[in-house]
Amino acid sequence: MTTTYDVVVIGSGPGGYVAAIRAGQLGLNTAIVEKDDRFGGTCLLRGCIPTKSMLESASLADHARHADDFGVNVGDVSIDIGKVLKRKDRVIKANAGGVAFLLKKNKVTTYRGFGALKGAGKVTVTADDGVTELSAKHIILATGSAVRHFPGFDVDGERILTSDELLELAEIPKHLLVLGAGAVGVEFASVYRSFGADVTIVELQDRLVPLEDEEVSAEFAKAFKRRGIKVKAGTKCLGLELDGQKVKASFEEPGGKQTNVRVSHCLVAIGRRPVTEGLGLDKTKIKSDRGFLKTDEYGLTDEPGIYAIGDIVAGTPQLAHSASHEAIVAVEHLAGLKPQAINYTHCPNCTYSNPEVGSVGLTETQAKEQGYTLKVGKFPFTAVGKAKVINDTTGFVKIVADEKYDEILGVHIIGPHATELIAEAVPLLRLECTVEELARSIHAHPTLAEAIGEAAHATLGHAIHM
Repeated sequence: MTTTYDVVVIGSGPGGYVAAIRAGQLGLNTAIVEKDDRFGGTCLLRGCIPTKSMLESASLADHARHADDFGVNVGDVSIDIGKVLKRKDRVIKANAGGVAFLLKKNKVTTYRGFGALKGAGKVTVTADDGVTELSAKHIILATGSAVRHFPGFDVDGERILTSDELLELAEIPKHLLVLGAGAVGVEFASVYRSFGADVTIVELQDRLVPLEDEEVSAEFAKAFKRRGIKVKAGTKCLGLELDGQKVKASFEEPGGKQTNVRVSHCLVAIGRRPVTEGLGLDKTKIKSDRGFLKTDEYGLTDEPGIYAIGDIVAGTPQLAHSASHEAIVAVEHLAGLKPQAINYTHCPNCTYSNPEVGSVGLTETQAKEQGYTLKVGKFPFTAVGKAKVINDTTGFVKIVADEKYDEILGVHIIGPHATELIAEAVPLLRLECTVEELARSIHAHPTLAEAIGEAAHATLGHAIHM
């Protein structure tokens, strides 16, 4: 017997569950299929949420080590990794329970098992107790991504790890080697340095956090080095091998010099792959590129009625908040509400390490490549009173603007609470705000957000407190 729905969503990550909830809000008879035993997807179970929980423990440890600067005596600081992991699991459980509650509240029917397409308008759910068939006018694929494995970087799950295994590691590595200096790599490097590990981070490109503005990358590397993290940029890892209780890694550094290092553990954080195997795409007209699915601006694939959102979509950011917005656009489109397509230039990037990075819009290099004549302003947190109060003056705010029309093209923040502060900049770009309008907007004192207003003044050539 086949059960019929208006919408069937495959995958319950931040794309899938948001799609199901929005469909439920619109009165559509909706079902969601999830292969894991809990809702939330990689972001909640193995990504964003657990890593941020560990980062919070790391941040608290860092603050405690400097408590004496504030006149607070706490004694020696030590890390109980068992309690760190238990707290992480409690956070995951609470959030997963919240997603389940929201699905139930919005009358979404849930199915446990592996969802796959059985041609247009049909989905099979394979579980331990058999196969269930569903049919729907609209299907949304939201199956997310998983860690990517490469030849020569064989993961054993004990010494050579991906982020999945490292989140469960019940010991603090003596020396952690991190391959890849994107968000995942630098966040784990930051956590384990705060936990007391020696850390070396290696990046094939010539700078850390290579998607960010070049000045942000330079400041980031300086901050990591000040924390005692060994940085090897422009360095190719030639291979890994287990050597007793150690991991031996060989590198080719800039200039062709080859070196080796032996460490206790290695994190391989060099990319993620779309989870589209076994989805039954061959039974449809959906086009793909190396597993990533091609869609129009509303998420609609070449198969009528089938949408794709999140990490499996070709050419879009692999970010939780991007997936959630794609979910809303896709559902409202299939419901005939004519939503606006997403402008991905306005999608913020956040790196939750120490220091934090938040950015939105064009980098200085990207803006120049697009032909803009620029005016650029920076303001350092060293000149912000609140930054001195919290004893964290690393970094700056940088504004990239069009000289002709004064329009803000990009905002780049490295420093305290950058991932929160960047929220102010997103509507500025969406509303085509000018630097003059930002400079004339009053920022409360004393706050870290003053740095954004001051950066606007600096872009106009008259920073007040610098």
